[in-house]
Amino acid sequence: MLTFFRNFFKTKIGLGLTLAFLVLIGFAFASSDVAGTATFGGVAGGDRVAVVGEERIGTADLSSAAGRAVDQIRQQDPTITMPAFIAQGGLDEVVTQLIDRAAISEYAKLMGIRAGDNLVNSEIMSIPAFRGADGNFSQEAYNNVLAGQRLTDAEVREDLVTSLLAQQILTPIDSGAVMPDKLAHRYASLLRERRTGSLVLVPSAVFAPTEDPTDAQLEEFYQENRDRYIRPERRVLRYATFGADSVDQRIEPSAEEVAARYERDAAQYAAQETRSLAQFIVPTEQAANAIRQRVNSGTSFEAAAREAGFSISRVDAVSRADLAASTNAAVAEAAFTAPRGQVAAPARAALGWYVTRVTAVQTIPARNLAQATPEIREQLRTEKRAAAIADLSAEIEQRLDDGEALSQVAEGLGLELRSSPPLTADGQVYGAERPQPLPPILRPAIDTAFQMDEEEPQLAEVVVGQAYLIFEVTDITPSAAAPLVEIKEQVTITWRLSEGMDQARAASDRILERLRSGEAGSLQAAVQAEEKRLPGAEQVNLGREEITAQQGRVPPALALLFSMAEGTSKKLEAGNDLGWFIVDLDDISTDPIADDDPILAATRMQLQNALSDEQSQQLVRAMRNELGVEQNDTAIEAVRKQLTGES
Repeated sequence: MLTFFRNFFKTKIGLGLTLAFLVLIGFAFASSDVAGTATFGGVAGGDRVAVVGEERIGTADLSSAAGRAVDQIRQQDPTITMPAFIAQGGLDEVVTQLIDRAAISEYAKLMGIRAGDNLVNSEIMSIPAFRGADGNFSQEAYNNVLAGQRLTDAEVREDLVTSLLAQQILTPIDSGAVMPDKLAHRYASLLRERRTGSLVLVPSAVFAPTEDPTDAQLEEFYQENRDRYIRPERRVLRYATFGADSVDQRIEPSAEEVAARYERDAAQYAAQETRSLAQFIVPTEQAANAIRQRVNSGTSFEAAAREAGFSISRVDAVSRADLAASTNAAVAEAAFTAPRGQVAAPARAALGWYVTRVTAVQTIPARNLAQATPEIREQLRTEKRAAAIADLSAEIEQRLDDGEALSQVAEGLGLELRSSPPLTADGQVYGAERPQPLPPILRPAIDTAFQMDEEEPQLAEVVVGQAYLIFEVTDITPSAAAPLVEIKEQVTITWRLSEGMDQARAASDRILERLRSGEAGSLQAAVQAEEKRLPGAEQVNLGREEITAQQGRVPPALALLFSMAEGTSKKLEAGNDLGWFIVDLDDISTDPIADDDPILAATRMQLQNALSDEQSQQLVRAMRNELGVEQNDTAIEAVRKQLTGES
């Protein structure tokens, strides 16, 4: 979840400034100082959480940056809350990134490196998100994107300046990284290694106390581990839907309306002719006439076009009006006067002279009123239905804006009001035994619902022009740790596991001692020597490529197995107070790597990227050391408490 924070300065800045800017705009870490006193203390606009050289980072900057970081993560995980974000170390990552950004900016000033307004303007104009329908920079699109991200023009420009400075400073480091072949060969061989050994879990449940904790013990454990029991924010929606079925009784067209529409569109029901064409464009009339003469002399149209170096485009069943609209009247006139199979007289358009061959002629007979009535009736129904739904939605929206309650609106329109179960921001039903999505009709409204206040009805379009939803939030349960009284049984279980962890650790140490001293010949024998009955050891025989193929889902015990020295034994905490893994590595074998093995080139590229990332990080760290960083933990803690609602 927080990976993109840690990897911010690991990115390949040389891949393009636009990508770097999109990362920066997502975080929108404003690093300008806020006027005020220079003293540390509470969460006031002028307080400083850090000073980098001459640049100061205020508490307001940190608070704003953390809020935007959570907004960014919510695009991937809608259930994330500020307390959960901070509990996972998010605020510390934000502080680090603010300091690193300030260090790059300050160091660039010392070195005389700058990014002027013209360069910033050109970068803004080159970003696709800021372009309009014509493909050019649009001030309206720019303003809309900034409003959606809660950014100001000054913040965007400041972020761009920092990105440009980082590009100028870090790109030389990035492009100069070269990984020696021998080192790449050595690392590539690791991918083909195979490891054999054994592992076992010493579960804390085996050593957990069977008696219940006292109230004092349980309360103390709960307070120390509140972050484990944070529940997501939940909201209950009350809603009603309306659409075509709400207006169908008023949309049946009359015979007079049908006749009027037939008269209005008489040309549409008259006899019509469409043509299918093959055509290409040449630059001059002389060239067009020459090609036409060759075709009339017996050369195929396709061969004449190919020999002249042109490709043919085809148009199927086009009317004269449509062809004139896409080209011009002269081209349409020529195409619709030429006989079938013949090349029309060349006609000029904006791009050049059209050489057109008529490949087919289709004639559509005229239709009288009776023949056209079914089609006209359906057209009128569709139009009247859309208009009636639009009028109804406008009426409902006006009534809601005037302060009318949702229940009154629904009753007046004869709509059925329903209530949803408690929902989370990711669209799941809270408290269900298994994942249960929200009703499909509510899916378009869930994002808006988590930004609304209670009993403020809203109108949403579910299917464009066909179905609408009116809804309100009737109950909001904020994200917070569950009260102990509601989860006492769960907390008791985790307390027992936590208490059993110490004894499980002692047992793990005894097992390791037997292995290392040679008292036990195998991990299985060392486990069986314990008084408590423990699970048996599992034999492992795996290649590193098998582990790599799991794409980050490698169990911690196997990850440890592939980071140990041959003939060693180690223990690893299983997490969530489940116990301790003991891993015993017996043997490491490695197959030779040929010089032309594709894995060698791939490894060299990966290592080169890692080397350039490491060099960039080291350079930023050196900047921080040279400039000097003063970090105020008191102010950071004050921001932390403010964001979590503790102050």
